[in-house]
Amino acid sequence: MFSSARIFKSSNPQLRARAIVKATAYFNDPQKVLEASMGLGEAMPGIEIAQIPPDKYWPAVAGKKTNSAVQSMKNKKSVIGVLDLQGGVHEHLDHLDRLGIAYRRVKEKEDFEDLAGLIIPGGESSCLCRLLNIFGIKEVLLANYHRGLKIWGTCAGTILLAKSVVGEENCLGLIDIEVERNSFGSQLDSFISEAVIKVVDPEPIPLTFIRSPKIIKVGEKVNVLLKIDDYIAAAESENILVTVFHPELTGSLAFHRYFAIKCGIKFEVKKDSYTDPAWENYSWTRMARIA
Repeated sequence: MFSSARIFKSSNPQLRARAIVKATAYFNDPQKVLEASMGLGEAMPGIEIAQIPPDKYWPAVAGKKTNSAVQSMKNKKSVIGVLDLQGGVHEHLDHLDRLGIAYRRVKEKEDFEDLAGLIIPGGESSCLCRLLNIFGIKEVLLANYHRGLKIWGTCAGTILLAKSVVGEENCLGLIDIEVERNSFGSQLDSFISEAVIKVVDPEPIPLTFIRSPKIIKVGEKVNVLLKIDDYIAAAESENILVTVFHPELTGSLAFHRYFAIKCGIKFEVKKDSYTDPAWENYSWTRMARIA
């Protein structure tokens, strides 16, 4: 299983990145996938089982009934989908679940029914665009957007949603911004920072940049949420939200809450802070399917 948000911790990030692109592009060709999986060097460091509290083991959390499940039954219009083709899907599901928001993995046309919003996760933008066409989802996504579906793109999702991409054709073109891919450099140039975005959270929000793009230009109907130095890191239009960083890779729930409100979802946050102290960097594993 490839997880692009964590390959920069492996012994050869560039080689693994190329392998991800090849394996995803030729996912239905066993020989190509086998070739892509060979000679990748040491994998990213894992987490010792002793470091994980027993109550966080998969069997301990798999059977728990969450607020999101109850909400899903009561109000289908409160469901937020996460595009489940490639990329950091589980991390977004984990954050939605912590907010008590009903969620759905979206990988087929039927999965768009009654969605209030859709998150396009970070991953490999070229692969995601290709898979949208392979699975016949692109036109369905566009049709639902024109019917009012709210969409949030993180990192690669921002590239897919951009109207203009430097040096290449756009994919969805739903927000009037121009982006530059891999603008910070390679995986090894990834970094963390923080910023105050008052409309999202009055407290500083942790920002994780992993081979991120830069938003270098926005149209008149696009509101800039965060500008750092010479680039824009977060922006929105009426129905689209884009962030070049990864809110799902931190314990902050602020951006997921902000997007939920943008989708018209009403819920109460009892805590004074939008950061979940129970979050750990391995929390996403509870959302991963075990074969």
